[in-house]
Amino acid sequence: MTDLTAGLWELLFKGVWVTVQLTVFSAALGAFVAFVVGVARTHRLWIVRFLSGLYMEIFRGTSALVLMFWMFFVLPMAFGWQLVPMWAAVLALGLSYGAYGSEIVRGALAAVAPAQQEAGIALSFSPWQRLTKILLPQAWPEMIPPANNLLIELLKGTALVSVLGVGDITFGAALVRNALGESAPVYTIILVMYFVLAFLLTRVMRAVERKAKAGIGQAPEKGNGLRKLSVRQATAISRSSSGGAA
Repeated sequence: MTDLTAGLWELLFKGVWVTVQLTVFSAALGAFVAFVVGVARTHRLWIVRFLSGLYMEIFRGTSALVLMFWMFFVLPMAFGWQLVPMWAAVLALGLSYGAYGSEIVRGALAAVAPAQQEAGIALSFSPWQRLTKILLPQAWPEMIPPANNLLIELLKGTALVSVLGVGDITFGAALVRNALGESAPVYTIILVMYFVLAFLLTRVMRAVERKAKAGIGQAPEKGNGLRKLSVRQATAISRSSSGGAA
């Protein structure tokens, strides 16, 4: 690692910034696709459910890497215009991981108690009002843990973009490896970099999860003067209550 010059470190840190951008842009597109397709899969019209399910099956069943190649090499021949590698990668990742995310959205919406939906109908809520005021607020906290896993997978999936020449962490590591002529130190460093990024994403998503649960009254209260009782204290209270009742 001592052989890494300032210029080589700069290559790696530029790769980190490109990876962060890819993750953010792809996650934004994927979240939009996931919500639209996931909600559509619960629609009352069968044609909407069929089309959204078809999209999910196609993009979930195809390779994100091959999809990148298709968008970068085939689109120019079909439509006469070419995406830059960065945006071809964002589109491929966002559409692919959005298909996986749509199942998270659909499952979380389906997990909301049917009585909640019936209450909205009884109150004469429109389908949009039932979705935004009843279903999504309760389903949102349940989406976050699996979405966190999917986001980490997306972060690691950005390494695929290096084959298109996008200067992410993996592409920068290949350049540094060629300059040094050594593999072990370079790939050890980028393993740590990916781990740090994944850890930070997890911390952010945990905070979002706590806030989402607090919004529907599921988070533990803080600062209310109550404290957890030990097993011994709970047993003593129970015995004294039993004795008093006798």
